[in-house]
Amino acid sequence: MSARTERNAPAPATGERLADWADGRLGVYGLGRKYLRKVFPDHWSFMLGEICLYTFLILILTGVYLTLFFHPSMNEVTYNGSYVPLKGIRMSEAYSSTLDLSFDVRGGLLIRQIHHWSALIFVAAMFVHMMRHFFTGSFRRPRELNWLFGWLLLFLALFEGLLGYSLPDDMLSGAGMRLIEGMTLAIPIVGTYLSFFLFGGEFPGDDIVARFYSIHVLLLPGIMAVLVVTHLILVFYHKHTQYPGPGKTERTVVGEPFFPNYVAKAGGFFFLVFGVVTLVSAVASINPVWVYGPYRPDHVSTGAQPDWYLGFAEGLVRVMPGWEVVLGGHTLALGVFIPFLAFPLWLVLIGVYPFVEAWVTGDKREHHILDRPRNRPVRTALGTAWLTGFLVAMAAGGNDLWATHFHLSVNVITWVARVALFAGPVLAFIVTKRLCLGLQRRDQEKVLHGRETGRIRRLPHGEYVEVHEPLDRGESYRLTQHEQPAALEELPEGSGVRGRVRVALSRWMFGAESQIPKARPELPPERDREAAARRP
Repeated sequence: MSARTERNAPAPATGERLADWADGRLGVYGLGRKYLRKVFPDHWSFMLGEICLYTFLILILTGVYLTLFFHPSMNEVTYNGSYVPLKGIRMSEAYSSTLDLSFDVRGGLLIRQIHHWSALIFVAAMFVHMMRHFFTGSFRRPRELNWLFGWLLLFLALFEGLLGYSLPDDMLSGAGMRLIEGMTLAIPIVGTYLSFFLFGGEFPGDDIVARFYSIHVLLLPGIMAVLVVTHLILVFYHKHTQYPGPGKTERTVVGEPFFPNYVAKAGGFFFLVFGVVTLVSAVASINPVWVYGPYRPDHVSTGAQPDWYLGFAEGLVRVMPGWEVVLGGHTLALGVFIPFLAFPLWLVLIGVYPFVEAWVTGDKREHHILDRPRNRPVRTALGTAWLTGFLVAMAAGGNDLWATHFHLSVNVITWVARVALFAGPVLAFIVTKRLCLGLQRRDQEKVLHGRETGRIRRLPHGEYVEVHEPLDRGESYRLTQHEQPAALEELPEGSGVRGRVRVALSRWMFGAESQIPKARPELPPERDREAAARRP
């Protein structure tokens, strides 16, 4: 009977056989049971990382298409394409193929613009995504390595974008290459040799487009792809951080399973991002290289501006005085060399901050709950100061356009930018810190007295008071769940300068002037006020 039943049983379907084969060799069933139902928290700010990923994928797809038609060569040819105003003009093969791609390849201009817009959105999304991690403290253990990967991705993306818009060899990209040459020559002693090596001789040389093309298409994308995959693996392994709220602790996650909920949302969001980028690319022209014309070293284009993310470096060069000093027979062009050093140094400041904070606090615990920025006033103020310096320098990169559009003196604009570059971050730090402390006081009042209702009540003896509603348990927990690190005490004698610096930084970041004691909702209001008054 049993044998007859087994003979009559239907054969397994092809999909089942394939799944069994894969499971026997890869263990996909076990991996699926372990990871597909992994719970992920849900918050709108998490979509910033998804925008980074999706625009990176769009860049890869469109970049592959563009490589089929672009010729990375600086050999001179005579243009005979569809764009009549440039017919008969001598130009490089790179510029000629870019024109052909824009006017003679079906859909070529749209793909070019999708590629360029995706690059701008990619860097912008990474920038905002990184700031979200900074202000909420998600870089703490165990995510320090992932923070470095994200920072390195942003750093590489800046150079990847620079190389990308330099490839067409038009007048705008030529101005960017001239800036690269100037910064390279400003490097003491070895600058001339590096410039000759980079350009293959005197500027602009004959090899720069081909070299930039290899780096832009092969080297940097390969490194970035490895970093992206590693970044995602670590996000999956460490689980996602979550904002404070009821039921959310360092050991429990409140959210939805990865499959099918999160996968469905992520898939739909990918097509939404792709659609928006395509729509923007179809209606908003960007980098019209045919307007600029081919690059010639003896020509200069007015109003030349880099992409927004490199405006910071451009601004540093424009606000820097043209200082020169001679040391040991070598002339140092400080007007270019100092901005050349300041550009990566400004990025390094934000990259190393998590390790400085960990050293100051000595905190080695794992953290999966995010901070509210107001509860870390000094960190939030430092981030705002960093952003202020970045934005001031970026605005200074267009000092000529500010002058021509608003009929102002370019010298006055430059001096205002010089002052703002130093005073702006300091002012932003002071204002942001005071705002954070004010918000902490408001949270304290909410917990102690409840939420304002706007209703006025008259008491029997004639006094008017405002009616407050008590907070629910979830809101009260959200406002009081955060930790407040205590400032370090004086270290024993003999600890050295390093120990004294650590104590000074700890007092500055977590002292009495840098945080408001949080209310404790479990005490009656009058007892809580008494306890707060007794605190030092």
